[in-house]
Amino acid sequence: MTLPRTDTDVLVAGGGLAGLTLARQLKRESPDLRVLIVEKRVHPVPEAAFKVGESSVEIGAHYFQKVLDLDSHLRAAHLEKLGLRYFFPHDDNRVLEQRVELGPPTFPPVPSFQLDRGRLENALTEMVRAAGVEVVENGAVRAVEIGGEQHTAHITGPDGTCEARARWIVDATGRHGLLRRKFGLTRESTHRANACWFRVSTRLKIDDWVDDVRWQARVPGGQRWMSTVHMMGRGYWVWFIPLGNGSTSVGIVVDASLHDYSRLNRLDRAEAWLREFEPQSADVVAAHRGQVEDFLALKEYAHGCERVYSPDRWALTGEAGVFTDPFYSPGSDFIALGNECITDLILRDRAGEDIAARTEFFNTQYLRLFDAFIRLYDGQYPIMGNAQVMTAKVAWDNVAYWGITAKLYFQRRYKRPEFMESIGGLLRRFFVLHARMQTLFREWNARDAAHYEGAFANVVDVESMRALQADLSAPAMDDESLRARLEANFVYLERVARTFQAMAAETDPALTRFVPAGPGEGGLLDLTALRLAPSLTSHGANHQR
Repeated sequence: MTLPRTDTDVLVAGGGLAGLTLARQLKRESPDLRVLIVEKRVHPVPEAAFKVGESSVEIGAHYFQKVLDLDSHLRAAHLEKLGLRYFFPHDDNRVLEQRVELGPPTFPPVPSFQLDRGRLENALTEMVRAAGVEVVENGAVRAVEIGGEQHTAHITGPDGTCEARARWIVDATGRHGLLRRKFGLTRESTHRANACWFRVSTRLKIDDWVDDVRWQARVPGGQRWMSTVHMMGRGYWVWFIPLGNGSTSVGIVVDASLHDYSRLNRLDRAEAWLREFEPQSADVVAAHRGQVEDFLALKEYAHGCERVYSPDRWALTGEAGVFTDPFYSPGSDFIALGNECITDLILRDRAGEDIAARTEFFNTQYLRLFDAFIRLYDGQYPIMGNAQVMTAKVAWDNVAYWGITAKLYFQRRYKRPEFMESIGGLLRRFFVLHARMQTLFREWNARDAAHYEGAFANVVDVESMRALQADLSAPAMDDESLRARLEANFVYLERVARTFQAMAAETDPALTRFVPAGPGEGGLLDLTALRLAPSLTSHGANHQR
């Protein structure tokens, strides 16, 4: 560890993805700002077998591409993602082509990426150093003292200890949560799920698992493997994610109440679990057992936080603050949303502005978004074995994200408290509808005992849904136009909600109580592309095991 200078404007504890992207954003928006990163690892770190969190979605991808100007690096060193792809259970899950498939045949209009975290963090470290950020490696911030015009950080490394003083301290230490633990901010989550993951040093292309030419023709060019692939079952999902260096990331994520952590916390146990629930995947992994590069497991990973931004000039970013779930890959989204607000606060404070009220607004907004996101997962894992209900849920979760959450980010409005307050009523209606829909999906799943097989569905086969995603990249809008667009998007979401409720009511008429009909709001939509025909045979059930 090379000892840092003794004072700086911003000290970032942790030089992973959250800390490095914050440093890059700060230097891009204020080149003369003094930024110090203290990181325990020494770069370059290994590629692929380094950190989990390889898949990005629209908000995070836009942040990397446009806000941080990383588009050329992403396209040269990583893989563009062919959307999200799901295979739902059928019989004993040994024949992929018999499983219902939900996913796009072509790349979506707004891109996202599969990220090799080692490559990305190595590149970012070089970039921030070139921009003048001081990066101290092989060291750690062990304690901080908050107060006065400058805070004090106690840094330790193999060659001794030192102190650094900074006006701002940002905790980017990941799950360790330096400040979250110091101030007792951890908020336990009711969403309890476990995960394990490993990397295999070769491509595991699901296109190669099937010989049927009709199945192959659904996705031209044999490109299914470029998706984030999900093998779905009751209370679990298994991911296959390709990485730019040729490796494949494999992960198992489970509802803790349905699949015990002790079945996943070693590689041999994870293989045995795969053998029981996903035997075709297990066969593929077994054939490449000698190429497994690493293995990690995590118990009950979701956590909340009482506060992520303070008027006392400290902040938390990434997993140091909150973490929801890897399903839908929201980790980089929360890094983007958090770093935007932190950068705004630091630069306004530097300009002499009183940021107290702004800090409280951003803190409330960020934690409210976390609460909305956690509803996507809490109590929802049992639905994952139901092809029809989960198809509806994936469609709903996506259009809600594209129509409101991501639209606000792409238009850079989360940093505008006055605008966000002006749509407070709309957001309250949105959060209520969103919560009602998650309840509807749980209730629908409990009543639907049908079996499904062999179908192929695609959310963006519904033209209005594809248009909603494509609209994310529309040019900047003025406030009045954006408010009108958001209101129109919400009306559309209400129609989507009522249409799925009508589909659910075909299973049980009692399921009509979640989304009340309103006059003048439009009729039901044609969502035939997302309707699955129940199988007339009694092969494996959606609610297996």
